[in-house]
This record gives sequence, structure tokens and C-alpha cells, in this order.
Amino acid sequence: MGDMATVAQWIEGARPRTLPNAVAPVVAGVGATVQLGAFSWWQSLLALLVALSLIIGVNFANDYSDGIRGTDENRVGPLRLVGSGVAAPRLVLAAALACLGLAGVLGLLLVVLSGHWWLLIMGAACILGAWFYTGGKKPYGYAGLGEIAVFVFFGLAAVLGTVYVQAGRVSWIAVGAAVAVGCFSTAVLTANNLRDIPTDREVGKNTLAVRLGDAGTRRLYLVLITVPYAVTVLIGVWHPLVLIALVTAVLLRGPVKAIVTGGTGRGLIPVLRDTGLVMLAWSVLSGLLIALS
Repeated sequence: MGDMATVAQWIEGARPRTLPNAVAPVVAGVGATVQLGAFSWWQSLLALLVALSLIIGVNFANDYSDGIRGTDENRVGPLRLVGSGVAAPRLVLAAALACLGLAGVLGLLLVVLSGHWWLLIMGAACILGAWFYTGGKKPYGYAGLGEIAVFVFFGLAAVLGTVYVQAGRVSWIAVGAAVAVGCFSTAVLTANNLRDIPTDREVGKNTLAVRLGDAGTRRLYLVLITVPYAVTVLIGVWHPLVLIALVTAVLLRGPVKAIVTGGTGRGLIPVLRDTGLVMLAWSVLSGLLIALS
């Protein structure tokens, strides 16, 4: 076991490819906030920092918990610090707790400055959700509930939290954006878990993908990436400008092809990356168009 992971390995261990999952909901939320006439740059920035700290914290916590369980020993995909032995478990745990702690402090600051105290409950739920995803005696990520958690935390909570903390209310457009981003984010996890079905099944990690099986998981992915575009059309009925965001669907050609033609293992890694980028592109464009409308 090495204690001397390089800076590059720590950065890879933080899983930078998952960062769109933190940026996209805040960007979409900012668009809905501007539309409500309540935008605050510093509250938006704080919300973004909370989301980024949370996702990096989740990634390190996940690395630590899966690593000490031995779930990560034979997996395809980015470096796992504990599973590969490049970093001591205690250091990865410390990194996870530092990031989750930072998310907690920044979130508390945001709540105190905005005066919306009940958001503390949501913040606490996000941090507990981050830890117990793969941590604790009965991690819910191993029971097939990871997708629901991602939808709730990186979709509904992140988008609507960003809007509510600034506007003190949410709009139906914000709810639509939250559902759309939640579905994209869940699609990223679904692609990840589709790739890991063989190794997860061996170690008893009963993700939703393991439960649905290969064909069912591919169908779920296709449904999840369709929902945001249905939402776009719905918002577009009242705000036609938003329909321009439909152009981002062309970026899904590669991922959809890999899913439909039965890509596995390494063939699914680009699907994760590209789905995350489409989510970011959709959120940036939709956020801008909603703000302009």
C-alpha cells in the first residue's frame, strides 16, 4: 500500500468527469432564478461551490468505502485511489470528510446569509446521502437506490435549492429544469452502472442496473435522456425561445449508438463522459434561454 499518491492521481481520484453533475444543476437553477427576477451572483457562486464540494466529497467517500470493501479491485474505468493501492484508506477518508465538511460550512453560510433556515435540513440530507451512498453497514447504493438519490440530490435539490435560496420560491419552469437535470445526472450513473454490472454482481453490489439486467438498464438510459427534451418542449410551449436547447440532442448520437448497439466495458466510458457534457450543454443553453425569456 502506498501513501504517496501524486497530485495527478488525487485529481483523477476526485473524478473530474463527474463535475458536470455539480455544475449543470446550478447553471440551470440560475437561469430559472433570473427568470424570477431574483438573481444574486454571490449566492449562485456559493451554491456552485457547495455542489462541487459535495460531488468531490461523494467521489472520495465512494472510493474509500468501495476500496475497503474490495468492490473496486477488478473494475474498468478511472483510477480508484484505495482500490488500486496508491493512497492509504485513511487519507482518502480524510479527503472525503474535508470536502463534505467544506460543503457543510459553505451551505451553512449560504443559509445564514439568505435566512432560509429550513434549507439546513436539505443540506444535512445531502451530506448524509453522500456518505451513506456506499458508506456505513447498509449502503443504499448497494441496494439499487443510487439512481433515485442522484435524481433527488443532483437534480431536484441542487436546481431547486439554487432557485429557492435566491428567490424564496420556485417556479414550474424551475421544477421542469430540476427534473430534466435529474434525469441527465441519473443517466450518467446508469451508464456507469451498466458498465459495472459484471463486477458489481460478483461482489454483491445490487445496483439498479444489476437488478434490471443489461437490456433493462439500456432501456432505462434511453428513457432518462428523452425526458429532458420532453421538458424542453413543454417549457417551449410558453417560452418558444427555449426550444433552441433541443439542438443539444445531436450530441447524444455517440452515447445512444453505444447503448443501442450493445457496447460494454471500455466501450461505455465515452458514454459517461458525453452524457455529462450533453447535460452541461443543455443546462447552459436552457439556463440562458430561460433567463432571456
